Formats: sequence, C-alpha cells, structure tokens
Amino acid sequence: MNLLKEYFNEPLDWRRYQVGLYCLGIVLFSLGAKGFIDAKLGTDPLDVLVIGMNKHLGVGLGICSSLVAIGFLTWWMTWNRQLPPLTPFVSTSAVGFLLDFWNSLHLENYTIGALPIQNIVLAGHTLNISAVGLDVVALLTCSYASALIIMSGIGIRIMDLVAITMIERWDWSFFRAKMTLETGLFTLGWFLGGPMGGTTVLFLFLVGPFIQPFMWMNAIYLNIPNHGIKDANQETMAEETALIVAKEIAG
Repeated sequence: MNLLKEYFNEPLDWRRYQVGLYCLGIVLFSLGAKGFIDAKLGTDPLDVLVIGMNKHLGVGLGICSSLVAIGFLTWWMTWNRQLPPLTPFVSTSAVGFLLDFWNSLHLENYTIGALPIQNIVLAGHTLNISAVGLDVVALLTCSYASALIIMSGIGIRIMDLVAITMIERWDWSFFRAKMTLETGLFTLGWFLGGPMGGTTVLFLFLVGPFIQPFMWMNAIYLNIPNHGIKDANQETMAEETALIVAKEIAG
C-alpha cells in the first residue's frame, strides 16, 4: 500500500462515502455525456476528440479515452518530472467505458428515442425542441456530477491537471489555459469527424459556473462535506482547481 501511495502520488485514505460520491459523479457525468451524444447537438470537448478518434480506430470510446488520458498524463509527467496521480486516468477512462456500456444498452431508445419530435425552424435550420431539452438536462447533469467529483476529494479532470502546469510555466490565467486546452481538444476532434456543435460551446461556458452553486447546495441541503475544497463559497474556480491539484500532488 505504501508503495502504491508513493508511486501513484495518491493519498489512498478515502472514506467509503467519498468513494461513493466519486463513483456516483462518474456515472452521472457519463450519463450526461451520453445525453449530449443522443441529442446530436454536439458534445463536450473531450468527447468530441474521443468520438472522432474512435471513428478512425474503431476500438471503443473507453480505449480512446484511455489513450487521451495517457497522452495528457505523459505530457504532465514530462513537464513536472514526477509520476502523475492515478485518478485523472481512472476518471477519464471510466467515463469512456461507461459510454460504451450505455451505447451497448441502446440507452438512446429511452432518452431521445422516447421523446416526441417537435421541430421548429430557427435561422433557416430545423431544430428539435426535445433534443434541446435533453441537451439542457445533460449540461446540468454534467455540472452536478463535476460538483460531486470535486467534493469527494478524489480525482480531477485531466485537462485541469495540465492547465495548472501551463499556469506555472507560462504565467497564464486559468481561463486562458483551460480555454486553450479545450479549444485544442474539440478542434482536433472536429477534424477527426467528432460531433462538434452548439453543446460544445455551451459546455465551455455553462458547466463550470454551475459547479459552485451545486457544491453549495450539496453542502447546505444534503450536508455533504467538501473534501476537495475547504471553503467552496469563497474560492474562485481557478483557485479551487489549484487547491485540488496541489492536494493530489502533495499526497
């Protein structure tokens, strides 16, 4: 156990309910991502790349997610000259494999397939209102899932891990580093044939701002301790991410 703790740079002292919060967050995030895919209005930047890769490799979303995670962790490890934490890889890969699972169950038959088609014409484009509604639910689901993952004190999005190093190396703001990475992800994914759309842009600007209110709601109304951030009401999102990363790296 001590060897694993040192090797993976992880605390490995989580309580059961922390692991439960983390797992619930991962499952909910994968369901939100599945909602994006089913609505066909675009998806989050990481899944744009993952889906685009899978169109060419055909090995499944789980394997493609793992490959992206390995690439980012290798980048982080090269920059920081130390072994990376394990949970960003687990988080990214788990969402990908869960997406494969939901696809194998044809979950779309119970989401977009179960909703009535209500088309309207907007700026010359036909838009299914039901798909928009599913998209909104998926955005809120991903936001709430992210709040649970952060509050569990286990894991961090793999892009945020690299973004912190960009801040330290280049003296960038967190917003600039984050937007650069996310834009690079969906641009590359789009060239590979990934489903970029309005959801991709909305994910960049709406998911993050909703995370903090959801954390507050969990703390006040559900009495869930915040193991990722000690005072979620006073920290900015950039500071929150930095605190989580520092905690993981310090072990």
